[in-house]
Formats: sequence, structure tokens, C-alpha cells
Amino acid sequence: MSFDVQGKLHEIFDEQQVSEKFRKREFVLEIPDGSFTQYIKFQLTQDKCNALDQFKIGDDVKVAFNLTGKPFTKNGTTMYFTNLGAWRIESANAADAAPAGNNNNNNYRAASPQQPTMTSSFISDEADNDLPF
Repeated sequence: MSFDVQGKLHEIFDEQQVSEKFRKREFVLEIPDGSFTQYIKFQLTQDKCNALDQFKIGDDVKVAFNLTGKPFTKNGTTMYFTNLGAWRIESANAADAAPAGNNNNNNYRAASPQQPTMTSSFISDEADNDLPF
């Protein structure tokens, strides 16, 4: 499933080399939600890790992401992992919008800064299917 949301970059983490063939970079988006503020962590993988290089903390951005979830069983206990895999980041300001990352989905819709908007469509992302979670 593919979604998009707009918010302010709250934190940007360094890239991590998880294994010989897998690297990731995480970031946190601050999203106003009525009287509460949500802090949502996203993940970029592989060649998309450098999509954050042109942004800094405090920038208003639009993020297109896939929502995935997988079960993992260890010692008879099943845990469920949810991941927000970002695949496009761009400036929320239309005047200086410069897309970053690959654009594999044309169902992108701008979100209001006050109210997060999410749209969905099904897409296939075969790159992460060999992960254990």
C-alpha cells in the first residue's frame, strides 16, 4: 500500500549498513494532529538513503511511503513488525519543490500542513521481500 503525508523534519539519523547487501536510513516527521503532535519514524533503504541529503531538520516536506507489516516467530512467540518505507521526499513548498528518490507511483496528492492526508494504492516492492521481518 502506498500513502503520502506532509510534516516537518524533526530528526534525521545516520545511514546504517545492516548487512553486506542491505542499508537503511531513518528519519522522524513531526505531524500536527489536532491538539497533539505525532512523531512518526520512516525508513529509506538502499539507493534511496541519500534522498534526505538536500533537507535539514525543520524543513517542511512531503513523504510518499509504503506501509508494510510482517510476522516474525521466535521461541514460539510471534511478533509483528510494521514499517513505513519512504520512497519519495520533496519540499512541501511548491516554489522550491525538488523531488528526491525514485517516483514509482503517480497517485501522489499534496497534504494540508494542519491535517495529514493519506491516499492509498497498491504497488509491489519486491526489493525488501528477502528480509526476515
